[in-house]
Amino acid sequence: MVGRFKRLLIGRPMKSAEIEGERLTKLKALAVLSSDALSSVAYGTEQILIVLMAAGFAAVWYSIPISLAVLGLLLILILSYRQTIFAYPAGGGAYVVAKDNLGVRTGLLAGGSLLVDYILTVAVSTSAGTDAITSAFPSLHDHRVLIALIMILFLTIISLRGITESASVLAMPVYLFVFAIFALIISGIIKYALGGVDAHPPEIGAAVSNISLFLLLKAFSSGCSALTGVEAVSNAIPNFKQPANRNAAATLIMMGAILGAMFVGISLLAYWYGITPNPKETVVSQIADSTFGRGVIYYIIQGVTALILFLAANTAYSAFPLLAFMLAKDKYMPNVFMVRGDRLGFSNGIIILGILSALLVVLFHGDTESLIPLYAVGVFIPFTLSQLGMMVRWIKLKPANWIIKLVINTIGMLTTLVITLIFIFTKFGHVWMVFLFLPVVIWIFLSINKHYRNTADQLRINMEADKPVIKGSTIVVPVAGITRVVMQSLSYAKSLTENVVAVYVGFDDEDIERMEKKWEEWNPGVRLIVLRSSYRSVIRPLMKFIDTVEWKSAETDHITILIPQFITKHWWQYILHNQTGLMLHAYLFAQKDVVITTVPYHLNR
Repeated sequence: MVGRFKRLLIGRPMKSAEIEGERLTKLKALAVLSSDALSSVAYGTEQILIVLMAAGFAAVWYSIPISLAVLGLLLILILSYRQTIFAYPAGGGAYVVAKDNLGVRTGLLAGGSLLVDYILTVAVSTSAGTDAITSAFPSLHDHRVLIALIMILFLTIISLRGITESASVLAMPVYLFVFAIFALIISGIIKYALGGVDAHPPEIGAAVSNISLFLLLKAFSSGCSALTGVEAVSNAIPNFKQPANRNAAATLIMMGAILGAMFVGISLLAYWYGITPNPKETVVSQIADSTFGRGVIYYIIQGVTALILFLAANTAYSAFPLLAFMLAKDKYMPNVFMVRGDRLGFSNGIIILGILSALLVVLFHGDTESLIPLYAVGVFIPFTLSQLGMMVRWIKLKPANWIIKLVINTIGMLTTLVITLIFIFTKFGHVWMVFLFLPVVIWIFLSINKHYRNTADQLRINMEADKPVIKGSTIVVPVAGITRVVMQSLSYAKSLTENVVAVYVGFDDEDIERMEKKWEEWNPGVRLIVLRSSYRSVIRPLMKFIDTVEWKSAETDHITILIPQFITKHWWQYILHNQTGLMLHAYLFAQKDVVITTVPYHLNR
């Protein structure tokens, strides 16, 4: 039943040879890997305006030069990451670049930051999508956490079905969103040009008495939240069809052009329409209302905006498992992240991402504004380290046209470094936990790596000197009575060796006498050792007996503890019986250097 339900949710298992069919075309990749960046149009301008409103309505004209500055940074990042794609065609983005050029610990800082960023991507995207829904339907405002959690569950299931299928699901909403936003921008510009806008925004260049450089830098850094997700393409190059690096570079340029046009267009409309931030209605909602009124077109725009914000999280579902795979391959994350699931995706990474992002949504009560600063810092640290790593690479290798490449990456590094510092100084109250969390993440990476290295050292053998040692065998069978389970276990034990001993733990003289009499009557050809337990414990006397057997026989024999175990037909019947065998197995596994095995006996009713 569980198997059928799993097949219903994620589909049939796929053969390893089918992996080529799971690679993405440029158009599908644009939907999967650009949805995060494109969706940030829905809240990027709003984040700028929220900061500027601290200086009053007269300061909103600064949103235009700030938006152009964000556009310039986008251009730098697109050019920089295009160079990264061709330099590192195997993917990995900032983690691989930083590790290769700046050292392992710096690479782990970039990788850890990106993992945190992808978790926040899912939380922010679903929270922002919920905001879009509650803007159109205010009565749902109190249920925003539940709505976000439902969407995280949906995205997790879709991602488990495979990257090609999730791309097919995503493509239509993403392109519908792009069409809807461009339709809104064009219609809004036409309405403004025809004088249909009854708003009086402050003139560009108007003096604002209480504006400060600190406030402008804070607004700029907030607007840079629209650039999150730009790095996803360079991380996921292996997901592209061949030639993978060229297809990835083309997808990156398309994404940059669409994102830049939409972001500047929404910023212009927000300024012309005199839009100010409203905690219960997004900026895009206000622009659509002012352009089309609350009719069918308004609800279509709100619907596709909410949908793209939800589905933007799929960028993280594509990139997080791949980055976790690369870290696991380098022995900095558990090996389970290298395992491909039934649908050829790294399903363990997908599931962990869904769980962690759901926890964040619950902890922050679905508050997008609280999550965005963390989200942006998580991505601008890898931005900076990636640019710095590429600078070191060009200086070391000096390939053709390396000076131009170095200049591009230097400008990118300095710009993203400044923005990272701005975020830290202007939003320290929101982002301070990053400086506690990232060192912990790096420590975990290093601890995992140390464990794997220690394990390898202990398991490694000398091929010439180390050979198997042939010993005898002593099998100890704990018994609770004379049953078919015990009979089957003793039969199996005697098929391996004649050196078999059964052990029974009794609590009183009458109990012990009864067991000895029955055993003598049955006479299975196996010696019975009876132990007395004064404290009604089965485990403690057995452990002392096994210690004695080990002390006497370990040098000449392999010691095997063979535990009889009957298996009930129905799962609920299992809880009706004591779990002594299970507890003994767990205790021995943790405490003793002996062979532990179980002989199952299946009940048929």
